[in-house]
Amino acid sequence: MKKKRKEKKRKEKKRKEKKRKEKKRKEKKRKEKKRKEKKRKEKKRKEKKRKEKKRKEKKRKEKKRKEKKRKEKKRKEKKRKEKKRKEKKRKEKKRKEKKRKEKKRKEKKRKEKKRKEKKRKEKKRKEKKRKEKKRKEKKRKEKKRKEKKRKEKKRKEKKRKEKKRKEKKRKEKCNGV
Repeated sequence: MKKKRKEKKRKEKKRKEKKRKEKKRKEKKRKEKKRKEKKRKEKKRKEKKRKEKKRKEKKRKEKKRKEKKRKEKKRKEKKRKEKKRKEKKRKEKKRKEKKRKEKKRKEKKRKEKKRKEKKRKEKKRKEKKRKEKKRKEKKRKEKKRKEKKRKEKKRKEKKRKEKKRKEKKRKEKCNGV
């Protein structure tokens, strides 16, 4: 009876030991599982964090690159507009200069034309005056010459008549004697 009771006690002890060991093993397994889970989650969290960091970095670089590109574009546009504006200004200046020179040239031409016209008219007027003077002079001389001729004719006629009258008188005197 005593032997039986001891056996029972031993078996109980063994069973309890087994149970305790099982419990310990399960606990160890559970803790291991928990630790691995924690490790896995940590790894996952770190990976996520790393990817997030990488993504943000990429995004930041992209933003920076786009900003640089935008600024470059803006700068080039500004430069292009400035160039265009200067070109426009230069062409405008050139056009105005051309216009001014053209105006000056036309004015010079017009004045020259006017001056030549004046000169030509003056020449014509003087020529006319000179010809008129010449014509009047010729007319006056002609008149004078004709007058002289007429007077000469008249004088000769008078002389001839006087001679004829004297001749007649002489003949009459001779005949009367």
